[in-house]
Amino acid sequence: MGLLDRKIALITGAASGIGRAAALAFTREGAKLSIADVVTEAGEETANMVRKVGGEVEFVQCDVSKSVEVGALINAVVKRYGRIDCAFNNAGIEGQTLHLADDTEENFDRVIAIDLKGVFLCMKYEIRQMLTQGTGGAIVNTASTAGLVGSHGMPAYTAAKHGVVGLTKVAGLEYSKDGIRVNAVCPGVIDTPMVQRLVAGRPKMDQRLVSVEPIGRKGKPEEIAEAALWLCSDHASFVTGCAMAVDGALTAQ
Repeated sequence: MGLLDRKIALITGAASGIGRAAALAFTREGAKLSIADVVTEAGEETANMVRKVGGEVEFVQCDVSKSVEVGALINAVVKRYGRIDCAFNNAGIEGQTLHLADDTEENFDRVIAIDLKGVFLCMKYEIRQMLTQGTGGAIVNTASTAGLVGSHGMPAYTAAKHGVVGLTKVAGLEYSKDGIRVNAVCPGVIDTPMVQRLVAGRPKMDQRLVSVEPIGRKGKPEEIAEAALWLCSDHASFVTGCAMAVDGALTAQ
């Protein structure tokens, strides 16, 4: 029996990277999936990858920064499966790499809208549904080590991820007695398309990102997916309101 056997799971930001790895890991452990992303073609590619390994999945195009679209996403999951048992709110962007005094209002607003407001909206509608079901549930949000410490050149991203950690703690407190657990994973430097975009044509930055990892390498999307999988499972039944660093000891320094 898998860790998520017969569970209904929702994963956002599933078109690539950590979200795609999570879709495959959750499928391996017996979950039936709804996956979402704003990028339709790559999201459908992930869905096809899940089907090829025998999983049940539907893809829903969704911009998590828009309340109407998030509400429609939750309705689509419930219409297909009847409930939501666990959710991995993973959708996010990196934004522009700028020092705070050089950052633009446009960049700041966009990053906050997707990385922070998007998590808020997903939790809002997921928790409402889980409360209606009355059987509890598990939610995992993707934060970052930038949600635990400062990150040079990424003020908007750092602010958003600190906000995700804060929202996670509040939700963990508010809904613990309802059997709804809410946690966050805080990845270090992970070899995802987001990081690849960040270092493209900038070999010195790539080397610096590796150098800040005491473990001596970037993490793999699958390593974050496994942490999210465990937090969604009943094996983590006493864990809520936690911001779990999965970072090769980056924040232990």
